[in-house]
Amino acid sequence: MTTTDLTSTSRIAGLTCSRCGSQASHEVMQRVSVCCQMPLLAQYDLPKAMPKSVLTGREGTMWRYAEVLPVLEGKFKVSLGEGFTPIIEVKNLANAYGFEHVLLKDEGQNPTGSFKARGLSMAISKALELGAEGCIIPTAGNAGVAMAAYCAKANLPAVVVMPRHTPEAFKEECYWYGAEVHLLDGLIHDCAAKVRSMNQDGQLLDVSTLKEPYRLEGKKTMGYEIAEQLQWELPDVILYPAGGGTGLIGIWKAFQEMRALGWLTQEVRLPRMVAVQAQNCRPLVDTFLGLQENAQQYNGLPTLANGLAVPRPLGEPLMLQVLQESEGTAIAITEEEMVEGVRELGQKEGLFVAPEGAAVWMGARKLLRQCWLKPEEKILLLNTGSGQKYLENIAGRYKA
Repeated sequence: MTTTDLTSTSRIAGLTCSRCGSQASHEVMQRVSVCCQMPLLAQYDLPKAMPKSVLTGREGTMWRYAEVLPVLEGKFKVSLGEGFTPIIEVKNLANAYGFEHVLLKDEGQNPTGSFKARGLSMAISKALELGAEGCIIPTAGNAGVAMAAYCAKANLPAVVVMPRHTPEAFKEECYWYGAEVHLLDGLIHDCAAKVRSMNQDGQLLDVSTLKEPYRLEGKKTMGYEIAEQLQWELPDVILYPAGGGTGLIGIWKAFQEMRALGWLTQEVRLPRMVAVQAQNCRPLVDTFLGLQENAQQYNGLPTLANGLAVPRPLGEPLMLQVLQESEGTAIAITEEEMVEGVRELGQKEGLFVAPEGAAVWMGARKLLRQCWLKPEEKILLLNTGSGQKYLENIAGRYKA
């Protein structure tokens, strides 16, 4: 665990129920809200005149945004150098398909190979600060790997529950970090049920997606970075692969906070947000399109994009709110289309992305054909992980 002080002081003021607005303390361990059993959102006492120049000279990680992060004391910061991943221009494919400006933020360059490093770094740091004795997580792959790594760094026990069909690379990495790994048949909601039965005494902190408040705070730093890296101008559209949806919700939360800080002026139009899912597991898409009331009874299938196999996301209401407020949309991508996307980004751009990242590129192609996107718009794709860990899923499919 690093003992380096944060560059400034957290201005966290409390936690709010995402459904009814009831308040909760940030000074004790929290899970979901007591009132509604829904995600708790961190609120900050945001200064109205804090200049962007305070960031000058700070470390090139997500921890540079200390005032809007929840960790109070630097000695509890558990970091492997996560954040400030590059934004890369996707020129060849943009030209081939009629886009004028496509960017890709490559979260695969984070520690542990995915954007999950952000959320788990923050959650484990806060768990340590609040005195947790260990952590447990249901995972489709990357989140379990990240939790295992950050628990190892923090010297906390880690218990990971994942589907048996998860690629071996994810399992092996968890073993090497010293986690206790449990495998079972089913998808992540089945793993969540197993976690509940294993942790009935609450001895371990359950860091499931949105079942504690702080993974979201790590993920939202993607939004701060997008704004800062693009010189405080935002893209017209952001396409995000939404399984549990923490990043989609977090990026939008960051934009609201930056508006309150004055870092994004009212003249800066916020992006339309696009949630991209797998055709095999598309609960949010079906709810967004009015095909079901909600995803509470949705049954999905496994997908090459393990992170998108989340059939009953707790954060569905928050994701729908983001899509509504941003005038965005939701779209599903087939397994064959994902493979094509991995191949195109690899062969034309030198980027070996996760199937989730390929899905957002294929989503952009589809939305351009449907005229939902305009050729002149600035498009930002989120690749959430490295393709290396998915080799077992996609091996032998590289041929055109």
